[in-house]
Amino acid sequence: MTQPRGHRTQAERREQTRKALLDATIDCLVELGYARTSMQEISVRAGVSKGAAQHHFADKAELMAAAVEHLTNKRMAELAESLGALPHGVAAIPAAIDTLWAGYSGALATASTELWVAARTDPALRAAIRPVDRALGRAALERIRELTADLPPERTELLFWLTVNLTRGLALDAELGGAPARRKQLLEEWKRVAVAQANGK
Repeated sequence: MTQPRGHRTQAERREQTRKALLDATIDCLVELGYARTSMQEISVRAGVSKGAAQHHFADKAELMAAAVEHLTNKRMAELAESLGALPHGVAAIPAAIDTLWAGYSGALATASTELWVAARTDPALRAAIRPVDRALGRAALERIRELTADLPPERTELLFWLTVNLTRGLALDAELGGAPARRKQLLEEWKRVAVAQANGK
């Protein structure tokens, strides 16, 4: 028997509430930081009672663990869409660097940074973050490999991880108020170096 149009099942309502809580968690991490993010604030932003929130997530730690996966899935979707529009071969490298910079420096990346800092002293959170963060990296690397199939795989992988770590560092520099012109200069210089490395120079 089909449901009347506009009628949501209990499972759909539960999933909608869960998504609202996770999206609110990300918003709080970006705007307030991890330390000031509370179950109460998340519940208010999600439009549900604290009791309803705790029906889905027993405490902040459990909610944060779920937020890690939710956040990573959102970042993977954004990266996949952006990388899908790139050219192939060496020509893809400068555009791929710009794409990775965008992926590792936006609002979602800010939320991730908040979680990583908190995870330094929170073993449970660190255990939740590591596998999904690695999955994000592997998925992005696989797409980059497809775009640069004519390059030696080990060179592609080296350039990819150098780019990821550079962009993460520059994203932190941006959070700390570093000069935008300097970040742009460093990215442009890295594009030049990466293309030269890809060409074996």
